[in-house]
Amino acid sequence: MPCVKIYVCSKLARKLDEELDIWLREAGLNKSPDIRAVIAPHAGYSYSGRCAAYAFGNIDPTNISRVFLLGPSHHYYTPKCALTRATVYSTPIGDLPVDQEVIEELSATGKFEFMDLSVDEAEHSMEMHLPYLAKVFQGTTVKVVPILVGALSSQSEAMYGQLLSKYVDDPKNFFSVSSDFCHWGSRFSYTYYDKKHGAIHKSIEALDHMGMEIIETGDPDAFKQYCRSTRTPFVDATPSVFSFIC
Repeated sequence: MPCVKIYVCSKLARKLDEELDIWLREAGLNKSPDIRAVIAPHAGYSYSGRCAAYAFGNIDPTNISRVFLLGPSHHYYTPKCALTRATVYSTPIGDLPVDQEVIEELSATGKFEFMDLSVDEAEHSMEMHLPYLAKVFQGTTVKVVPILVGALSSQSEAMYGQLLSKYVDDPKNFFSVSSDFCHWGSRFSYTYYDKKHGAIHKSIEALDHMGMEIIETGDPDAFKQYCRSTRTPFVDATPSVFSFIC
């Protein structure tokens, strides 16, 4: 049985479980059945774990039976979206079975490729969401549909968005979208700074909030214009695909 595993020792697994508990509790959010999707970061938990709790803490797992997990490809090039060959994702918090029926449905469209297990295990964008999903859906029978998002053209973004949009209509489906938003710093060759916001971190914060507000409109063209006008180095197409889904 093909399995994607997150390897940590038992001591670190307990620490991770405790940290997720703390972060979710400190976020202090009310769970809502109206929350059908989140966009959450995929940086290491020491950087973004606490922040991610403000996304995952909203989820009411009661009536959700399937989670579509969209994450950008960092190490493997493909102009398409890729499906997993795994049948289960094993995390330190618990196992998440893959919904094979939906994987077969998507594969039958002829628009997806399959990624090797080595690519799957090396990709951190989806990996960083898995422990939170396992935690939030602990004790349920939820299944996951992992989709690796490649370097898509505008036409492909729209096409994949339309293919996935039918699943939004089912209230038992949930979407977990992985994106780190602005990658600021010399290592990313991006040091955009608007002095009117004051300190550099305030300028970065304003830039991210601008992107969030545009994503909330569900207008993919406006989001692309935002990326072009600010030259923001979003390293993935997942927010664009998601805006087409909605």
